[in-house]
Amino acid sequence: MIPSGAATVGSTKPSPRAPRNGRRAASLSLRRGGVRSFRALVIVLAAPAAALAHHSISGVYDSSRQITVDGRVVEFQFVNPHPVLIVAPLSGSEAASPATAAAAGAPWRFEMDNRYELADIGVTAKTFKPGEHVIATGSAARDESRSSYLMKLDRPADGLRYEQIGYSPHITAGKP
Repeated sequence: MIPSGAATVGSTKPSPRAPRNGRRAASLSLRRGGVRSFRALVIVLAAPAAALAHHSISGVYDSSRQITVDGRVVEFQFVNPHPVLIVAPLSGSEAASPATAAAAGAPWRFEMDNRYELADIGVTAKTFKPGEHVIATGSAARDESRSSYLMKLDRPADGLRYEQIGYSPHITAGKP
């Protein structure tokens, strides 16, 4: 015996599980589409927050505490996402907070703007060579480490001046 409401071969009677007039199928489709739309919305809203978290310079560096190091390039790391310039201060030339003065003479790490923007203004992996005299000014790290966000750099030998103006790096004098 065939259960009531079940479709049989050759029968035109709809199965109880089959949607009537496509309403149930449309409802499921809308629900699934709604979930997909919600997921897409969450991703779109979360992406800028992640980008801002990564680029929160003020969270890592204190713009009210500027340091200047007159020194020699130890190393230039032209890496993603932010190149780093390591500068060893010349004897007695650094202006540092009392917390970092105990490590006098130790190199400073200057983080720079992103690699692609630096490349756009002509900076390459060979722009800063070990031993070159530079005068670097930047915002000191909040954690009192010997780290800074580079705001201005002068290279007296050839007159190069690098400056972070607003959100963009600029070479305002000399050639990289």
